[in-house]
Amino acid sequence: MHKPNDYVVHTPMTADQVLEKAAEIVANRYLRGDVFTNPQATKDFLQYKMASYEREVFAVLLLDNQHRLIEYQELFFGTIDAASVYPREVVKVAFSCNAAAVIFAHNHPSGIAEPSNADKHITQKLRDALALIDIRVLDHFVVGETCVSFAERGYL
Repeated sequence: MHKPNDYVVHTPMTADQVLEKAAEIVANRYLRGDVFTNPQATKDFLQYKMASYEREVFAVLLLDNQHRLIEYQELFFGTIDAASVYPREVVKVAFSCNAAAVIFAHNHPSGIAEPSNADKHITQKLRDALALIDIRVLDHFVVGETCVSFAERGYL
């Protein structure tokens, strides 16, 4: 007999599939909890979700006014070293979900999680655009072999 927190897999899974399931478990466990006010739990979620991607992906965590997750969306998909991010599209998604705050995340397929000048520039553009409609940007994480927080680095 399986307990509610037991997970049974009947077919073989790749390591990437296991990590994707782990991200789903983290998200489901804390979906309406406080995980996204806890930087380490947020890093864990994003690491499971994005670290294995072979191309750059830009995602947004849409949060309510208590900073609980409304939805996680991957918005832009790029190449091995860049993804084009369009502030207009980010604003549309945030507004349509009635988000009060957002957290941005993108991966660096190289594994080096150091934010680039372009990363800092687009974050500022997004902050400015979202500020016009009273949506707060809480953080931007760069995911690689580690996970770097803009807020922890003082970039926000």
